[in-house]
Amino acid sequence: MSEENTAASQQEPPQVPLLGTLLVDIGHRDRVGEFRGVSGPYWSLRPVCGGTEWEAEPVNVRAADPIERLRAETARCNARSAGRIL
Repeated sequence: MSEENTAASQQEPPQVPLLGTLLVDIGHRDRVGEFRGVSGPYWSLRPVCGGTEWEAEPVNVRAADPIERLRAETARCNARSAGRIL
C-alpha cells in the first residue's frame, strides 16, 4: 500500500460545523451555502439567498473565507431589500 493511500484512509472526517455556518462546496463549482444539517453521509447546504437545499460531500466542503462571506452577506442583503427573500 502506498503512503498516499495509507494517509487518505486514515484521514478523519471533517468536523460538523454549527448551523448557519457559511461553507463553500468545491464539488459544485465553489457554490457558497449555509450549513443546515447532516443527511446520511452528506451535509445539507442552502443557498444564501434562499432556494433549494443541496447535499455536499463533507470532503468537498471548506469554510468560506472572509471575502466569500462578505459577498454572500451582501447578496443576501440585496435580495432582502429587493423583496426576493424575507
